[in-house]
Amino acid sequence: MWRRAYLILVIVRLYFALSPSYLHPDENFQGPEVIAGQIFSYPVRLTWEFTSDNPVRSVFPLWPVYGLPMLLLRWLWIGNGNDGEIPPVAVFWTLRVLMFALSFVLEDWALHELVSSPRHRRVAILLVASSYVTWTYQTHTFSNSIETLAVAWSLVLIDRIVENKQRSSAFASAILAFVVVFGIFNRITFPAFLIIPGLRMIPHFVKKPFALLAAILSALFTTFIAVYLDTKFYTNHSVTWSYLFSHPTITPLNNLTYNLNSSNLATHGLHPWYQHILFNLPQLLGPAAFLLFLRPHLSLRLYSAISGVFVLSIFQHQEARFLLPTIPLILSSVQLPKNQTHLRIWAVLWIIFNIFFGLLMGVYHQGGIVPTQVFLSKQPDATNAIWWKTYSPPIWLLNGKNEVLKTHDIMGMKGPLMLRELSALATCHNPSTNNTAYLDENEGTYLIAPYSATFLDNYVEAEEPGLRFKEVWRYSRHLNLDDLDIGDDGFWATIKRVVGRRGLVAWRVTKDCADRNK
Repeated sequence: MWRRAYLILVIVRLYFALSPSYLHPDENFQGPEVIAGQIFSYPVRLTWEFTSDNPVRSVFPLWPVYGLPMLLLRWLWIGNGNDGEIPPVAVFWTLRVLMFALSFVLEDWALHELVSSPRHRRVAILLVASSYVTWTYQTHTFSNSIETLAVAWSLVLIDRIVENKQRSSAFASAILAFVVVFGIFNRITFPAFLIIPGLRMIPHFVKKPFALLAAILSALFTTFIAVYLDTKFYTNHSVTWSYLFSHPTITPLNNLTYNLNSSNLATHGLHPWYQHILFNLPQLLGPAAFLLFLRPHLSLRLYSAISGVFVLSIFQHQEARFLLPTIPLILSSVQLPKNQTHLRIWAVLWIIFNIFFGLLMGVYHQGGIVPTQVFLSKQPDATNAIWWKTYSPPIWLLNGKNEVLKTHDIMGMKGPLMLRELSALATCHNPSTNNTAYLDENEGTYLIAPYSATFLDNYVEAEEPGLRFKEVWRYSRHLNLDDLDIGDDGFWATIKRVVGRRGLVAWRVTKDCADRNK
């Protein structure tokens, strides 16, 4: 019975992996877009993490996770006799399937090894497989998703090394050192999850110094490769040995220095120390949060999660996705209610919670951004695209169209200022009875905004400012949760507007010839 349920949950996980929700811009800008610009000819936009004087993001973990699949995909594409570059949307979906496979194979396999009791193991695997966090965050290209796998397998390797007293542990220790260095270059907070589990290694290394030596050599070699790749990526000229040792780019050190400065974190948002514990964890765990406090199963996994939450709570910028590595650790360290009535009630709440947040975050959350980029890549007249009240769109999905199409990401700009920007870029209106005649024009300006942005209603319908809005595209499965204005509109009115008018719309905007110079 549990195998059948697990198989169904794997299919559900694949469904959400293939849904174009967009949880956070970092899932593109801190991973796929960077490497896609290196491997393919797609023009890309590097964010501040990669362009500052002291870059804080390493490309070392990006190459094995995203670079190798892209290189393999390009090799298969060319090998089958195809001309030109692979369509970026094909690369996008390939990476989503890859993340699904990594989650399905590596995460579930790690849990199978970490939980020794067969009965408890079945419950743990089903809980993790039925969590919306596994369905959504873990199947997206987040560095946090990769960190989740690195933490889980570090615990597996520690367990193997400590428990296996008969064989030499030198090779396993070397692999563990590689994973640890990989995890640190992926996210600087990675060691927080290994503080307590790492203490188990001290007596082992005292008894087996060759294992410690293997770990040190492996860590040094991996660090050298990582620093070399980062230095080469961030240097405009060839990297010599002398330059590498005199001007190394050590991204984890830059990252740590940046995050220790509260003024830097203030630009991203400051949170109280209890943000993770009181808000972020319940948001990710739902009804399982009650089990964590009422029926915890004390384990090294739970201690790893606790140490991670504690260290992450020290930093003032706290997002829910930073806690992704703790979710499988916690869900595999709770016990279900023994009372059958309580168990049924809890199970119903668990199912409702995960279905709701699964659909919200896995299907509707900013779900129109990726499909709209694909749409714009096929518009022959598109030369300007203004994105208003959405997340930053990944421009690498424009399939080379971004060589002529300029993306203006104005985020939450005030409405009147947005209209002024739009008026400056709008092309002259050419009346025609043919609804698709505009595709033959050389230039075209598009406004992409959520349908819930009621500010546009009067202008779209009345055309009062001399602007003409022609709706050419709409994607209905899009919710803009950043457009909640409960303070001014009230709770129910806001929910009715955002949910009732869900969707992302692309208007082609023109202006009367008399207004050309406005």
